[in-house]
Amino acid sequence: MPLYKTITVNPTIRVHIWNITESEIVLAEGIFLTPHCQQRIDGMQSELHRRGFLSIRHLLAIEGYEDSDLYYDDHGKPHLHDGNFISITHSYHFTGIIVSEQEEVGIDIEKQREKILKIAHKFTPIEEYGSMNDPVELCRKLTVVWGGKESLFKINATPGLSFLQHIYIEDFTLNDGLTSGIITFEGTSSTYKIRFLEMQGFTCAYAIKNGSKDVVFN
Repeated sequence: MPLYKTITVNPTIRVHIWNITESEIVLAEGIFLTPHCQQRIDGMQSELHRRGFLSIRHLLAIEGYEDSDLYYDDHGKPHLHDGNFISITHSYHFTGIIVSEQEEVGIDIEKQREKILKIAHKFTPIEEYGSMNDPVELCRKLTVVWGGKESLFKINATPGLSFLQHIYIEDFTLNDGLTSGIITFEGTSSTYKIRFLEMQGFTCAYAIKNGSKDVVFN
């Protein structure tokens, strides 16, 4: 069972990350999908997407959930029927979830790619993070920024919310593993703690609203 990592943020918030190494047949064992989700996975042309879909159901099982406990709203945001909060991510051979019993949370996994240097101006004022001379280090840093903004977007999930105009990530050092983010939209502002980790050329970032107790047991 390639559960890559579990992070207990505090007694009510947990992160689980899966490294997809199994075949689709192995991942399907013991997983019971609703007719709707079976139709979804049958329509996926990519085997890696199907494997990712199934691995997320294994992550749900770690938290005691089945596929039928999960549903999506009109904006594509996942929810749990018991009222707990959840966010889900999938990037290549990594998947992850964050589950919270008390407040909304967001998670994102991104592959570190040089392409981000060319598109950074579309999602963030690059000069705020562009003091690094090493393009590899800058790529890593901008991947954290993107993942942090994506995590915050997943929390808000509001049409019209702009990465560039409405979501801000405070500058940080890569060794910290921690920064903060602000969503300012439609006259309201909310702040969040963002933690991040790197793994095999990927970056995982997850966001938690400020005011929550943050302990972090790996």
